[in-house]
Amino acid sequence: MPSRVNRQKRSAVFIDLGLLEYKRALDLQVETLQAKINKSILEDRVFFVEHLPVYTLGKRGGKENLSVSKKFLDSKNIDIVQTDRGGNITYHGPGQAVLYPIVDLEKNKIRVKDFVHGLEEIMKLTAMDFNIDAVRNRRNHGIWVENSKIGSVGISIKRGISFHGLALNIKPDLEPFSWINPCGLTNVSMTSVEKEIQKSRDKNNEFLKYELSMDKIRNAFIKHFSSVFNYSIQIDNKRL
Repeated sequence: MPSRVNRQKRSAVFIDLGLLEYKRALDLQVETLQAKINKSILEDRVFFVEHLPVYTLGKRGGKENLSVSKKFLDSKNIDIVQTDRGGNITYHGPGQAVLYPIVDLEKNKIRVKDFVHGLEEIMKLTAMDFNIDAVRNRRNHGIWVENSKIGSVGISIKRGISFHGLALNIKPDLEPFSWINPCGLTNVSMTSVEKEIQKSRDKNNEFLKYELSMDKIRNAFIKHFSSVFNYSIQIDNKRL
């Protein structure tokens, strides 16, 4: 019999930020990143959050993929924020589950491409919890249901430590996605867990009962993050 390899579990603290303005969550990421660089925080941190409505721009820009005016966005109370993550323009809003892992990739010996693949896997497994078959697509990082995108990934690395992360559409208002070319892609529609459940219910002419609470999604993220990256997760119940 082949010998078993005992891999010691990595360690992280999981913090639920609730519904939070994007800029405040970004500040928390940067503060945590700097603390890890300075070694004042040793354990990795994983933030779970929903955002107030906002468009974020990646390193490749994105304003050129916005099809409405600043005046229109002001009327909708939607901000635009430049970030240093990878990718192009995307939308965040209530009903979208966002995960920001501040992870020391070098210390944990995780390659960047494996980390991105793992973040996609977390979203795939979460979708699968609701009988949704989501897949990767060569067109763009993230996960897709047929020709519609349901989850996105965009990260940045500093001193071998990751920040930014993933966003999975659970039950958001999808209309703001129609005012951009999501991730810089043309002729792309967005979908959500709620929408796919409804489509399945209509197709099969049956009632599928799922409780789409963010608590359930948060617990799924904890379970799948722990499994995919071999982490022992400590839950911090104090929202910042």
